[in-house]
Amino acid sequence: MKILGVHIGHDSSASLVIDGKICADVAEERFNRIKHYCGLPIKSIEYCLKSNNLNISDIDIIAVPSKGSIPELNFLFDLKGNMKEQKSKTGQMFEFARRITKKSGIKPPIYIKNFPISSSVQILHVEHHLAHAASAYYSSGIKDRQLIITMDGAGDNTSIGLWMGENGRIKQLKKFNTSASLGWFYSIVTEALGWWHGDGEGKTMGLAPYGDFKKCKGVLDKYYPKFCNGELIEPYDFSNSYVWNDNGAIQFHYEQAYEVRKLINQYGKANIAAEAQRILEEQTFEIVFPWMKHEETNNLTCSGGVFLNVKLNQRIWDSGKVINHNIFQNAGDSGLAAGAALYAYYMNNPEAEINSIDNLYWGPEYDDKEIEDVLKLRNLKAKKIGDVEKFTAKKLSENKIIGWFQGRMESGPRALGNRSILMSANMKENKDIINARVKFREPFRPFCPSLLWEKKEDYLFNARDEHFMITSFTCKKEKWGKVPAVVHEDHTLRPQTIKRSYNEKYWNLINEFGKITGEYLLLNTSFNIMGEPIINHPREAIRCFYDNGLDILVLNDYILEKKI
Repeated sequence: MKILGVHIGHDSSASLVIDGKICADVAEERFNRIKHYCGLPIKSIEYCLKSNNLNISDIDIIAVPSKGSIPELNFLFDLKGNMKEQKSKTGQMFEFARRITKKSGIKPPIYIKNFPISSSVQILHVEHHLAHAASAYYSSGIKDRQLIITMDGAGDNTSIGLWMGENGRIKQLKKFNTSASLGWFYSIVTEALGWWHGDGEGKTMGLAPYGDFKKCKGVLDKYYPKFCNGELIEPYDFSNSYVWNDNGAIQFHYEQAYEVRKLINQYGKANIAAEAQRILEEQTFEIVFPWMKHEETNNLTCSGGVFLNVKLNQRIWDSGKVINHNIFQNAGDSGLAAGAALYAYYMNNPEAEINSIDNLYWGPEYDDKEIEDVLKLRNLKAKKIGDVEKFTAKKLSENKIIGWFQGRMESGPRALGNRSILMSANMKENKDIINARVKFREPFRPFCPSLLWEKKEDYLFNARDEHFMITSFTCKKEKWGKVPAVVHEDHTLRPQTIKRSYNEKYWNLINEFGKITGEYLLLNTSFNIMGEPIINHPREAIRCFYDNGLDILVLNDYILEKKI
């Protein structure tokens, strides 16, 4: 069974699931270079099909993570007759265009590619939060009874969903509408701090440890919904909302952000960020733990953009109340395509085995010939190294900054060793060097470590497998001064633990670095600069290399070094 998941909206994406296994998954932003692109995922669909030698005619089901009609599917798949999607409020990019042009109809020009399908193909609509729930449950690796919680800003008029996953089925327990949106509350604070709603929330989280919520505790009380013992006891009216199209990326924002900005001017950015983080954690606990008790389970599975907050995830794990804690690695909206496709498969095959995910390398890859052609076209002379891991490890031990481009691109928002910028974490000043010379971003922004799975107990307190940087952990005190460039202000790390079987080349690199320095850990950040999507193609890697302070670029086994 071949299922194509298609998400049109914030972080448009496509995913291919074959017999229950994700074989390809990518966000459209990686192709058109517009961060959080919300238009048609044409290139993503092309990639999903081509990478598996398929045509659109080979697809059995097209799964769409929206319960409402999406007229843009008519353009994308040339739907006709009974299959035709009806008008609806869904489809943010085209709806915005309608408002601007004051016309009722929007139709792409003839050169925009579409994918004609036959009448035998099923178009399956999967409710937004159900797709989030499916992405987490059907990648958890267990069929045992588990509470599933989905939390984001909103989707299909839902902000929080509670579900029970058991024996291959997902049962809805309760849903909260947009008046319960803790995600929107956190985004209001993010916007007031000067960052994008739907993008900058990670900055708010990163700034929070520099502040003290006690200096402003309670000043945000009028801006968020209140929960107690698993129930919403005080809804919040988010009606004053606006939409803004920023070069193809839709942003929502709220009138309340102007009021919160006044509080920021009074109490300081870091303190307000700390208070927002405290509120998010405390209110989420009022949902998670009562429902776990009510459903008599210690297994917790999560998805939705709120669960990209790694500090929240750590607090849940450190509570000691969770035995199995599974968070879908691509928890934001770009993971909806995969979730819808997984739901479609297991709806038809409820007895099928549920597999765990060991890697997210589901994007494009480029062989030596393609890299050679890119280098030749740019008149660049690169040397090919036999043992590129040893070479790179030595350069890293000399405190060089490396662009590391290998294999298939990662799915989701994290660089996991295939599209990464790497540096030694052994010197404290390296955090500031990367922020200033390479990423061009705020100096408080932290960096994540990639470390060998075998060494996780050396670095992490209350350690567990964490292959995807979705949860932070407290760093062991004896390592604070050993790897200071990745130890955050609150002494936490957001790690990627590398198993050799998951990514042998990257594991070998870190292992060789450890042999030289004694620390089996590297600073790893995404291969991009602030405001841009993670790179996909070798040409983008070369452009980025010559546009910032990187010292060396490693493309497969090819090496480019800047001459000083």
